[in-house]
Amino acid sequence: MKKYIAFLLFGTLAFFSCSDLEEHPVGVIRPENFFNNTDDLQAAVNGAFANIAHNNYWGREFTIALMLRDDMSDIGDRTTQAARIDVNDMSMNDTNALVANFWPQSYVIITAANQAIEGAKKTPGDPAKVNAIVAQAYFARAFAYYHLVRLFGDIPYIDFVVNDVKQVSSITKTKEADVYPKIIADLEFAKQWLEDKPKVKAVPGKGTAAGYLSSVYLTLGQYQKAYDEAKFVITNEAKFGLGLDADFQDLFNANKTATLKEPLFTVDFNNLTSGNYGQDYTAFFTGSLKDDSYSYGQGFSVAVPSLKVFNTWDQRDYRRAVSFDTIIRKKTGPGGALQVYPSSDNEKAPRPHIAKYFRFPGKAGANGRTSQHNYITMRFAEVLLTAAEALNEINPGTTEADGYVNRVRARARNKAGKLVSFPANVTPGLSKDAFRKMVVDERRLELAFEYVRWYDIKRLKIGPEVFGPSGLEPHANFDPNKDYLWPLPGTELAINPNLKPNNPGY
Repeated sequence: MKKYIAFLLFGTLAFFSCSDLEEHPVGVIRPENFFNNTDDLQAAVNGAFANIAHNNYWGREFTIALMLRDDMSDIGDRTTQAARIDVNDMSMNDTNALVANFWPQSYVIITAANQAIEGAKKTPGDPAKVNAIVAQAYFARAFAYYHLVRLFGDIPYIDFVVNDVKQVSSITKTKEADVYPKIIADLEFAKQWLEDKPKVKAVPGKGTAAGYLSSVYLTLGQYQKAYDEAKFVITNEAKFGLGLDADFQDLFNANKTATLKEPLFTVDFNNLTSGNYGQDYTAFFTGSLKDDSYSYGQGFSVAVPSLKVFNTWDQRDYRRAVSFDTIIRKKTGPGGALQVYPSSDNEKAPRPHIAKYFRFPGKAGANGRTSQHNYITMRFAEVLLTAAEALNEINPGTTEADGYVNRVRARARNKAGKLVSFPANVTPGLSKDAFRKMVVDERRLELAFEYVRWYDIKRLKIGPEVFGPSGLEPHANFDPNKDYLWPLPGTELAINPNLKPNNPGY
């Protein structure tokens, strides 16, 4: 940890201007010479969000690790780097390269948020306006810590600006149980002060904070609070500019996501083309090695569903067609025209691939790595399913809980404007256990390949089941005493021995 904090202390943070996150670097900035007005504060806040759209975080190292860890995405091409295979196969250790990259990037996000939060204390202007802006930084900090605590358990918790390296030389891990109240406090502040309806979904609003609060409480098994927060979002969906978009496919079309109402928060890769910012590999990681339709080269066939994931998904479900691609495109004939072939022709991973990210990728840069995507980190459908799951735990058998799932299923029946009969509404009167099983599986299908499934596996402690012999992706070596937590990077423990010991088994 020390080296990353030291780097941030003596190095340069990239601060950006404009509240709509159209980022433009403004040069080297030192905090003591900054925060002269609310525009400065907004620029500092935007720096935290820009650091989310980084090669070491969203779009590559972090998201590919989350995707590979669950039971929906397996390794397709096993000649890919060992770090990815180890995450997928439950054989990672404290030298894993993915963790070694996204761990420090998480603290870059947190440090930028801390700078903004500290800077807000000396920013002149209307206190209400200052609070509305800095609330975005509180959300960014909670966002990063919420991911960290779920993956690693006890973690270093830093909520201050580091002015001297000595400040971090004695930092220890904060207990997982003590991290969650800090995340909740940040989200409560954000919920109080954020705008009802920001101009763009890359800026969090009240509904964003409440949606994440509902998720936190669901993770903690505090079902009444999870329901209350989700219900708050649902009751105010029009006020917050939220709801379900009509066509499921539109959620994964880079040309349309900026205008959708369903996202609670998006990671905006537009206009981030400096260094490793805006470097988006998601389409390539999930695309076929034999597919020539990319602007640069082919796909990588890294995160590819097992055939069982595809075969067990009811083919009447429109979401299945949106989520998978069963063809590859080869440049053949005069002019290199694209011809369509079955996905079985893919020699590395002869099975359907994930289509959510590469079917409609929008405009890509000359090197094929920049992106037009606004990646959705949470959407309204998840809030509906959270409300349903939480309410079932409080008061089983309600028509209200059925109705939340039915809204999601009704949208799934809208197949590009043509109504179909599947999936049917929830069977009324399900038992508590039957409803729980149903809604968890509904989350698996609705949110497939959207970085949610691993967290559901962990919070529900269903690893032995989903990775067992009858699971979608069997892993005989899955160990519930070890594999629900990931290892802290060994380099961090070597730099600061106060962070020892590592998580059990590592």
